[in-house]
Amino acid sequence: MSARVPPRNVPTLTEVVQRPPHASSEPAGAREERLVQRILQRLEVDLDQRLREVIASLVVEQTRTLGPLVREELEASVRAAVLEALSQERDQP
Repeated sequence: MSARVPPRNVPTLTEVVQRPPHASSEPAGAREERLVQRILQRLEVDLDQRLREVIASLVVEQTRTLGPLVREELEASVRAAVLEALSQERDQP
């Protein structure tokens, strides 16, 4: 391929200009704090979801354990109420 020469009135790049290093005017502590805040914001959604999952798992586990105990207590209460009602019916003239 041959190099084409642009027309004379077209500007061409003759020098590469490097950007100076960015000098920050804020203290290092402020930069670190902003970094920490950005990281915490990114993690917040993930941590909330994980916390919900853990709590849901614990609630299911406790419900399974508590279910039979509640059933026994309810059965005893119903039995006592029925016996009392039957006793009152027999005692009435």
